[in-house]
Amino acid sequence: MDSRPDIAANRLSSECLAINFADAHPPLTRGQASIEADRCYFCYDAPCVEACPTGIDIPGFIRGIATGNLAGAARTILASNILGGSCARVCPTEILCEGACVRTAQEEKPVVIGALQRHATDWQMHAGTQPFPRAAETGRRIAIVGAGPAGLACAHRLAMYGHTVTILDARPRAGGLNEYGIAAYKVPDDFAQHEIDFITAIGGITIETGRMLGRDVTLADLEAAYDAVFLAIGQAGVRALGIAGEDLDGVLNAVDFIAGLRASTTGADVPVGRRVVVIGGGNTAIDAAVQARRLGAEEVTLVYRRGAETMSATSVEQAWAQTNGVAIRTWAAPQRLDGTNGAVRSITFTGGRLLEGRPVHDQGTFTLEADMVLKAVGQLFLPDPLDRGALAIENGRIAVDAQGRTTRRFVYAGGDCTPGDDLTVVAVRDGRNAAEAIHADLTEATGA
Repeated sequence: MDSRPDIAANRLSSECLAINFADAHPPLTRGQASIEADRCYFCYDAPCVEACPTGIDIPGFIRGIATGNLAGAARTILASNILGGSCARVCPTEILCEGACVRTAQEEKPVVIGALQRHATDWQMHAGTQPFPRAAETGRRIAIVGAGPAGLACAHRLAMYGHTVTILDARPRAGGLNEYGIAAYKVPDDFAQHEIDFITAIGGITIETGRMLGRDVTLADLEAAYDAVFLAIGQAGVRALGIAGEDLDGVLNAVDFIAGLRASTTGADVPVGRRVVVIGGGNTAIDAAVQARRLGAEEVTLVYRRGAETMSATSVEQAWAQTNGVAIRTWAAPQRLDGTNGAVRSITFTGGRLLEGRPVHDQGTFTLEADMVLKAVGQLFLPDPLDRGALAIENGRIAVDAQGRTTRRFVYAGGDCTPGDDLTVVAVRDGRNAAEAIHADLTEATGA
């Protein structure tokens, strides 16, 4: 075996890369949207609304599209979910709104709610107008830590009420998961930044990047300077495999690989192995595997320790990976990484099975050659920047009530740093609901 790791950038032509990382799901035309909207039954007790974490009036906005009222359709969506544009692109609609569509039982084909939502929100963003007025200044100042979906949703709702908001984010660019953690072909053409511009156009929102909680400012500092604080700091830690060889060159965290690709303008400068193994079963694993393939990796294998039915990536995402030439192997647990001259060359797995309802790995071993191994086995919330003991922690995340209140007065939290599903739409809901709680609590405290 050649002892040299085969990791290189610029494996494909610029033309090929442009095609590979263009919009994976082109938008509906006006005619297509009209035809699809006419398929909706406009249910009174619509199950699709119940399935949407942000409770968008889905029949209402689809009726707007069907009648040519795109402004009304967009406003209906954005009133519940100000990041409706990105959610239309990244939400697992197949298990949320579309999964609940009554059309599925009759035709086995739901109304394409996500695509229709994108049609309406894209129209609004292209119109260049802000559909929501900002109330008169209240004089109250709120600090938000984290410029991801939860922080942005919270900021916009607070700005609507006339509060002044400052968002602090540790990274060079705002956007959080939408900017750094989503596959480039899902949100191309700098969409995340365009959406931020749309959100902040309401006024009253300032974003300060390169400002990290715990390094540049403390929670106590923010409490002293602002009337309320909303924490939307996500999960900065990454789980380790805990096996030998994890420190070899070529073994990377999948989130870092994705972030590096998102930071590139063309993808040509992003190195990728010829033979890539991705470990994990979630959306991050799928995104990393597919993008490695689209960068020019010849062999990409995604390996998951249990069965496909327990993967957090939906069946649609799994099929998307396979369509893109990714091999998926299940029931295999990583045992060790081996290398030559400090670089990874292979990874060994132990096969598993379900025994009396419990997963066991006792089915012998097999080895995959690899120039690059991407770890996507979950992220961790790191509470250290909060000052230990400042807030209650529940199952490794910040404990909150249903409105995002923490155990500290006028300190709120939401998104991935709190218990719940790690979905963009859930983070948006958390931010929106926390903003309502902040506004109500501040109003009650001041009597105005």
